[in-house]
Amino acid sequence: MDFVSNESAAAPLICSAKGCREAALWVLAWNNPKLHTPERRKTWLACEEHREYLSRFLGVRGFLKDVVPLAEWRSASGG
Repeated sequence: MDFVSNESAAAPLICSAKGCREAALWVLAWNNPKLHTPERRKTWLACEEHREYLSRFLGVRGFLKDVVPLAEWRSASGG
């Protein structure tokens, strides 16, 4: 799931873990170096329960670049 920066601040953002319907609290910024330029960032959203799991999933592949609280990500992106 890609984070859409123009979504309403009131719109509930949901965890990207398969089957999870919990509210997202974290943004996992990543890229696949075989497909993306180094500065490109794709994003997954994570609830507290799935933050570690999704981080490990991306990390073992060498894709994970940053894990940021959702509120911080939104304020940095102007959303």
